[in-house]
Amino acid sequence: MQRQTMGDAMPQPDAKRSALAPYLSVSAGKKALALYRAAFDAEIVYVYEHEGRIGHAELRINGAGLYLADEYAELEAEIGMVAPPTLGGRTTVTIHLDVDDCDAWHARATGAGCTTVRTPSDEFYGRHAKVRDPFGHVWAFVTPAQRG
Repeated sequence: MQRQTMGDAMPQPDAKRSALAPYLSVSAGKKALALYRAAFDAEIVYVYEHEGRIGHAELRINGAGLYLADEYAELEAEIGMVAPPTLGGRTTVTIHLDVDDCDAWHARATGAGCTTVRTPSDEFYGRHAKVRDPFGHVWAFVTPAQRG
């Protein structure tokens, strides 16, 4: 993991960087990084700290890219992001992960501090569960149905 501060140059993107990645605003970036590592087996690729907050972090979860930063509510007009608690705990996005074992991902996430939104269940498209992390973001785990 690379740690950067204000005076450091930004690293060059690596070949694994996602062309499209969710960018989460959280109320406690350092705690979010620790939780995502425990709950989702996240690989922390890069962290940029600014004045005691996470200015930008890049993660990889199950092969997919995810970005996050601490909320800068005072800059909402310029950056357009606030964390779910500032919005009354609401979020408009569910982060969807295709996984090898929906039940195992659900168990790990709830064991790390996420709460169940939807218990694991069989659907026509596969096995599906949802959790809400302590920062207000909703995550869906889907083990796709075997076709054929």
